[in-house]
Amino acid sequence: MSVSVVVADDQEIIRTGLTMILDAQPGIEVVGAAADGRQAVELARRLRPDVCLFDIRMPVVDGIEATRALAGPGVADPLAIVVITTFDLDEYVYAALRAGAKGFLLKDAGPALLAQAVHAAANGEALIAPSVTARLLAAFAGSGPPSTPARPVDPLTEREEQVLAAVASGCTNGEVAQRLHITLSTVKTHITSLMNKLGARNRVEIAIWAHETGRFRRDGDRR
Repeated sequence: MSVSVVVADDQEIIRTGLTMILDAQPGIEVVGAAADGRQAVELARRLRPDVCLFDIRMPVVDGIEATRALAGPGVADPLAIVVITTFDLDEYVYAALRAGAKGFLLKDAGPALLAQAVHAAANGEALIAPSVTARLLAAFAGSGPPSTPARPVDPLTEREEQVLAAVASGCTNGEVAQRLHITLSTVKTHITSLMNKLGARNRVEIAIWAHETGRFRRDGDRR
């Protein structure tokens, strides 16, 4: 079954281009497109797509507010949102993740990375443009009140600590598996356990928790 996507961008040429690129990818189908954030929220709530691809700078309601409305704290049945923008600004990335986004890409990412981000979001994972991942998490460590509990519900196991370190350094699930010499399914099991223990909704919030609580330095080492 194809991954259904709603695209939102105020520029028609970008909106059309993203739609054409995604529709050309195997296993992805664009089911709706919006020109502003309010229309995007209404369309997404009506169609309930597997993934929403939102620009940040949109009229009426911007991409951050649209993301928060569909996936933010308190949303009972959040949608998977990937934010895409021209601007490589850390504050945009951080705001998008705080609002509940499961991915962040630049518009020059290319078809392959765009499709990868959509599939990752549909599978409950997160993909952030490699150029900003580690820099973002480290730069904003401790910049505001944590979005997740400061202490885990239950103590983390040694393996969970290792997975936490890898995730906090920006590794994808596949890279975590290679680094720790474990299977992808085992990584996903540990990620699920970490989310439960930390009260996190996705692997991005796991990484943010690790940095906000000061458990890791920029190089990913445990304190």
